[in-house]
Amino acid sequence: MHEKDLETLEFLKILARLAGYTDFSASRELALALRPETDLAAARARQGETSEARHLFDVQGAISVGGARDVRPKVEEASRGAMLLPTDLLEVAGTLSSGRKLKRNLGRTSDQFPRLAGMAGRIEECPAVASEIDRCLDDRGEVVDNASPQLTRVRRELKVAHGRLMDRLNRILASPSNATYLQEALVTQRHGRYVIPLKASFRGRIPGIVHDQSSSGATLFIEPLATVDLNNEWRELQLEEEREVERVLAQLSSLVAENAPLIVRTVEALADLDTTFAKARYAEDLQAVEAQLTPFKKPSPAVDARAHHPGSVLRLIEARHPLLDPQTVVPVDVYLDEDYYILVITGPNTGGKTVTLKTVGLLTLMAQAGLHIPAREDSVLSVFESVYTDIGDEQSIEQSLSTFSAHLANIIRVLDEANGCSLVLLDELGAGTDPVEGAALAQAILAHQIRRGITTFVATHYSELKTYAHLTLGVENASVEFDVATLSPTYELTVGLPGRSNALAIATRLGLPRAIVDEARAHLSADGLAVEDMLAEIKVLRQATLQAHDEIQAARQAADAAARELENRLADIEGERREILEAARSEAREELARVQQEIRRLRRRMAMTAADQEPLRQIEAQAKALEEKVMPPPSVPRQRILPREPLQVGDTVLVAGLGAEGEVLELSEDDVEVQVGRFRVRVRPEDVELRDRSSPPPPPLAAKAISFPPAPSPGVELHLRGYRVVDALARLEEYLNSAFLAGLPWVRIVHGKGSGALRQAVRDALSGHALVASFRSGGEEEGGEGVTVIRLVSK
Repeated sequence: MHEKDLETLEFLKILARLAGYTDFSASRELALALRPETDLAAARARQGETSEARHLFDVQGAISVGGARDVRPKVEEASRGAMLLPTDLLEVAGTLSSGRKLKRNLGRTSDQFPRLAGMAGRIEECPAVASEIDRCLDDRGEVVDNASPQLTRVRRELKVAHGRLMDRLNRILASPSNATYLQEALVTQRHGRYVIPLKASFRGRIPGIVHDQSSSGATLFIEPLATVDLNNEWRELQLEEEREVERVLAQLSSLVAENAPLIVRTVEALADLDTTFAKARYAEDLQAVEAQLTPFKKPSPAVDARAHHPGSVLRLIEARHPLLDPQTVVPVDVYLDEDYYILVITGPNTGGKTVTLKTVGLLTLMAQAGLHIPAREDSVLSVFESVYTDIGDEQSIEQSLSTFSAHLANIIRVLDEANGCSLVLLDELGAGTDPVEGAALAQAILAHQIRRGITTFVATHYSELKTYAHLTLGVENASVEFDVATLSPTYELTVGLPGRSNALAIATRLGLPRAIVDEARAHLSADGLAVEDMLAEIKVLRQATLQAHDEIQAARQAADAAARELENRLADIEGERREILEAARSEAREELARVQQEIRRLRRRMAMTAADQEPLRQIEAQAKALEEKVMPPPSVPRQRILPREPLQVGDTVLVAGLGAEGEVLELSEDDVEVQVGRFRVRVRPEDVELRDRSSPPPPPLAAKAISFPPAPSPGVELHLRGYRVVDALARLEEYLNSAFLAGLPWVRIVHGKGSGALRQAVRDALSGHALVASFRSGGEEEGGEGVTVIRLVSK
């Protein structure tokens, strides 16, 4: 990745914001130096680390690296033989202590957070260093008395010498014979020695050494001769204490130097963890989701080989530019297909073309750097080896380059370096020169990109490129919308439809005289006018089609619900009928058993009296006939097992071991990779079941029974993190309807903690909801306040 392209896409601004979430300078530097990964496994690992950190916050609340500091410069000084200050040593001990606590905390939850535990495993606790510093220094950074036996002795003697000195001075001050000579009865210090204030007019009355004089000259500060030896003893002990303190600090510094590689490794591990925590906090504030990263896919045989499709995958749904105001930014849906990998975006100025290009590029870089992206959870991206851009005004006065020359020089660089694993973003391709030549040049550049199979997004005003995109394999049109009525862009992107210029409509709306507009229209070619009218008609038809599609979907859902209800009612009736028949048969069998028991008793009695048993045999035969008529209830025929159909990427399946639904991402002979919620799992093919296969109809109740396919299960968990409140509530309503129709007894709503606004909105919507019997916060093992568990009403 080139720094110029990262700067153009404002990736460095994202890193600056990320750095604001870090807790100490080492992680701040690491955040600013973060760069996108070009290896799929590495990028997925980074995404997984961020997801684990967000889950950790949901489970344990706020967690950080504590009092860690970047002590690497101080450790390096100690390695060169320098003596560290007590404050430096305390920072080393504090950093090691923070690392030890974090390592043990994450180590206890390694099964739940394996990636974070692995990062914490690099922390070296260095217990000898931390404990020795804590033993020798107090919280204020002072060397304690028991730091060494020598220091203990010196400070004990120092206290005794100080006591004797002060006692002698106080006696001198308290002597009545000296009261007249003293300026005041106090002991003070001058130049590190204890002195008393003597009136200058009584110089020599108390024999001693003059150390200082007041500014007025009226007071002399003298050290009485009687205390000189005591002062000397006290001062010598002070110097011995200083030497011993320095020796202790030097010994601690030497211990730090001996463990320098381990301490540096700990700081680096803490910086990695803190940067990951910063990613998680930034993602929460951004309401972002984990980016689903996928490898380049081999094009299906149905794709025309002439399209040279590189197999890139890009599907950004409800994507938001992370640097724009989240309250006003309009989400866009940008996606590639098997049929195309070059998207030509057209539309009016200020319509959002450049923002769309930057959103695509910036979210790609963020995803590959391990940052969660502000988009919907089903967004998918390939991992590109490089991202190239030509966006913005490249005019350079210093280099005497025009806008066109600067753009062309940059495009030449892109064409030389880009390959089939690159993503190229070109804004206003061919602009800055003659429109005819510029359009021709733009078409030639796109043709070059097609021949080399390079994923490319282009923003342009050229109508020729709209036609080129429509007629060329591998290329598709897209447009940004503009509301002529309000003269403002809507910033919505429509893939599959070229944009209109709207120049004449805007001019009319702004009040340009009709005669001038009509004259301008007359200068336009008939084909151009026809194309504009056709685009307007296509737009109207497309909106009508989408509306009809929504109505059909709503009608289908209503029909499915009615069919489900009818099927359940029929099943209830059949169950009641079987229960009644079984009760009657059970009663009849009990009665027959009593009759047969009575027959056996009579047979034994008649055998003893040698009576004629013919009448008894007749009764027994009749009882046996009745027993044969009391047949057992008809068995329910076993459901026919449909032949197992081969799975395909994109199928919705039920993972047997998890009891949850997911989407098939990859297939191999030995296993299947399934996206379940925010996690990917690999299972054997026999452990998954297609969820869109309907069960066989129930056995007929009469002449002919009506069979309806069961409502598909939406899964027991809905993730709403990353959604705006309005969109989240719409998804919640749709999900509750589907879960009720599928007969689920309970479901989990994952909304995260964050600021609590989304959680409160969800719970307000659940209160009094017709389909909700009750709801509660998740337990500690379920996600705590970041999850709401709902019990649905029974059908």
